[in-house]
Amino acid sequence: MPTLQKALPWVLVIYIAFVFIQSLFFKFSGSEETIIIFNTISDWMAGTSLLSAVSEPFRSYGGNLVGLTELVASILLFIPRLRIWGAIIALGTISGAIFFHLFTPLGVVRTIDAMGNTDGGVLFYMACGVWIASALTIYLNRDQLPGVSR
Repeated sequence: MPTLQKALPWVLVIYIAFVFIQSLFFKFSGSEETIIIFNTISDWMAGTSLLSAVSEPFRSYGGNLVGLTELVASILLFIPRLRIWGAIIALGTISGAIFFHLFTPLGVVRTIDAMGNTDGGVLFYMACGVWIASALTIYLNRDQLPGVSR
């Protein structure tokens, strides 16, 4: 059991960072997939009175902002004393992603190119895995939060 207790936190961190870091190329390079995702969300935002003012900045800079946030979370996750903060950032970021998949036209199974091909839901399911891994990481490191003890 001690081996599992030592390995589990690292397995969770590596999974979260893998998902986040492998997507950075797409977000930072302005790939077709990223453009489709952020245009779809931006178009949806434009149709809501509450979010319409930020729809164009989100379209233009959303991928870079989300990518930067995921990069910061990934770095913090590998620093044991800062891990909980990386997990909190990861949980918040991925909660936003899951929201957009479930409650906007982006959908669980999303279009990935101009030909209309889809990802079969892979991105959404990976996001759910990151959400679970982030929540578990927060739980395992909860004693690092101010005012919380095991």
